[in-house]
Amino acid sequence: MNSQEYINLEDKYGAHNYHPLDVVIDHGKGVWVWDVEGKKYLDFLSAYSAVNQGHCHPKIISALTEQAQKLTLTSRAFYNSVLGEYEKFITEYFGYDKVLPMNTGVEGGETAIKLARKWAYSVKGIEKNKAKVIFAEGNFWGRTLAAVSSSTDPDCYEGFGPYMPGFEIIPYNNLQALEKALEDSTVCAFMVEPIQGEAGVVVPAQGYLKKAYDLCTEKNVLFIADEVQTGLCRTGKMLACDHENVKPDILILGKALSGGAMPVSAVLADDDIMLTIKPGQHGSTFGGNPLAGKVGIAALKVLKEEKLAENAEKLGDYFRQEMQKIVDELDIVTLVRGKGLLNAIVIKPTKTGKIAWDVCVEFKEMGLLAKPTHGDIIRFAPPLIITKDEIDWAIDTIKNVLMKFEEENIPVQA
Repeated sequence: MNSQEYINLEDKYGAHNYHPLDVVIDHGKGVWVWDVEGKKYLDFLSAYSAVNQGHCHPKIISALTEQAQKLTLTSRAFYNSVLGEYEKFITEYFGYDKVLPMNTGVEGGETAIKLARKWAYSVKGIEKNKAKVIFAEGNFWGRTLAAVSSSTDPDCYEGFGPYMPGFEIIPYNNLQALEKALEDSTVCAFMVEPIQGEAGVVVPAQGYLKKAYDLCTEKNVLFIADEVQTGLCRTGKMLACDHENVKPDILILGKALSGGAMPVSAVLADDDIMLTIKPGQHGSTFGGNPLAGKVGIAALKVLKEEKLAENAEKLGDYFRQEMQKIVDELDIVTLVRGKGLLNAIVIKPTKTGKIAWDVCVEFKEMGLLAKPTHGDIIRFAPPLIITKDEIDWAIDTIKNVLMKFEEENIPVQA
């Protein structure tokens, strides 16, 4: 079948809960993917940072296929010969006492909130059913009912009420607002993205995370870091919190924890938090399955063995420098921001209505895959194995497309 026939199949038989670009990817290797007609593209989204190690990394795929032929799932009704090995590996890797394994990033968020509430009642002594969790405006951690209840994006929450009680939303990157919210003695946790990904790669002021963590510590409130998108070398450190030497009370990981091979997520915490959950109070049929365990170990090993944090930091700095030159030269792009290889540019709307979506369509035609968010923002997040030559090719492609739009359209002045 050709691309349009595959698109028609999805349109007819699938729920219309996504709006993809019109490209049908058939296979991938490293930073490159190919469509069903054989056209080659540089993947500049990495499945929203799930493919940090590159598509079909041989060490990860080898671990996957070897374990898949041996044992894939037992459920947690029984022990299996992989889970303990994985739990030891990941807790020592990040320096925590315990891990609670789940599948998706949003399950990690749900798990963290449940842990925080259980800790609130059994350790902190908050009155039953009164615990509050604070979130930041612009957050995105999934689309479950709890996640949409903490959202400020109408596309996420509109039409799905009634909403989860016990959530409070404050401005992001605002320590005064956090300090005020923490005066409430029923607050048990503050859950925050070190950099807001879906909101458009919003980077807080230097020192925000450390000061927020200190404020939480002073008030005996758990600091929960949602590192599902920012973690695992994406921002130039193993964790984005590492930029400010912050060790979260609860750490949420997902996406690249499997290198994109399958859904794997994890919540890490020390015993005083994690052991508040007792048998039967939380879990998942697939959480902690042996296939995920072997894949997770392999994916984490690749991050360190291939020095992907160092590559992300070096090439990310270079990419932003080159993007800033484009911002300075062209009127159609107004801003570049990011950290490591998690970056975004802001496109200025034009009188003919051309916005970030149209730019991304043209990127696709030129062999570069990216996706807009929030209308005028384009996120750039290639696999962390990318080389300087490949980054240079992407920069040239981005510049050529933006110059074309600059020439063809008159930007709307602010």
